[in-house]
Amino acid sequence: MTVRTLILLALAGLGAQLVDGSLGMAYGVTSTTLLLAIGTNPAAASATVHLAEIGTTLASGAAHWRFGNVDWRVVAKIGIPGAVGAFAGATFLSKLSTETAEPLMSLLLLALGLYVLLRFTLQGLPTGNLGKPLRKRFLAPLGLVAGFMDATGGGGWGPVGTPAILASGRMEPRKVIGSIDTSEFLVAVAASLGFLYGLGSEGINAGWAVALLIGGLVAAPIAAWLVRHVPPRVLGSGVGGIIVLTNVRTLLRSDWLSVGDAVQWTVYGIIYAVWAAALAHSIREHRRQPSPQAEPAAESADEAAQPAST
Repeated sequence: MTVRTLILLALAGLGAQLVDGSLGMAYGVTSTTLLLAIGTNPAAASATVHLAEIGTTLASGAAHWRFGNVDWRVVAKIGIPGAVGAFAGATFLSKLSTETAEPLMSLLLLALGLYVLLRFTLQGLPTGNLGKPLRKRFLAPLGLVAGFMDATGGGGWGPVGTPAILASGRMEPRKVIGSIDTSEFLVAVAASLGFLYGLGSEGINAGWAVALLIGGLVAAPIAAWLVRHVPPRVLGSGVGGIIVLTNVRTLLRSDWLSVGDAVQWTVYGIIYAVWAAALAHSIREHRRQPSPQAEPAAESADEAAQPAST
């Protein structure tokens, strides 16, 4: 384990947490994708990331709470079922062989990456029905499925949970992101216990987990503040493209496909072109949206232009 590797992992943890704290997703998917790319086996990669997430989610939740981004009722209703699903997913993944698990995890990560890319590029963030309550019968099954996906795919709590709650339009985006990030602490603890039960400490690299943790701790308070300022549509398109490209690379080189260099580079070229188009579209759509500060100013100007009543 070289110093260069540790620095790269810390930077990856910082970048992944900036994205996760701003979008409510993609820390696990991004970090696990990186660990798989450098040769870690799937169960150990997911276990290492979840071990780091115990610290990053705690710091992220505290930061979001400080900025008023957390609904504790939602945290409890989705977090506890999520923990159950995560423990089950971790023990399931621990029993799969590496040859089966690596392409399977890459498929899951690819699906999540495509979801993030398409969701944010084409739809942005819905905001209808704000203020209506989120029911336990909706949050509990969602948490169970998202927790299982998170442990088996090395990420998935945010990509499954955040868009589902955003799609309901019942919470403002910053509170959805803050509540999902905070409840992920329960998921990370449960998944880590599941991996320890299924794997012991075999293959889990504590040094890598600490490096990811340090980067995530630095980024957590910044991300909680940035969630009010960063255009999530553009960020989501960017991160989704990275996840898709990296996991397509893993699949093309796996025993499942094992295609030649010419086919690989053709596929990469297509992905780069689609990714660039998605980013351009997201930037264009973001610029078309009226500035939140401009609307009140415009209303004030209209009121000032009206003649005073007598």
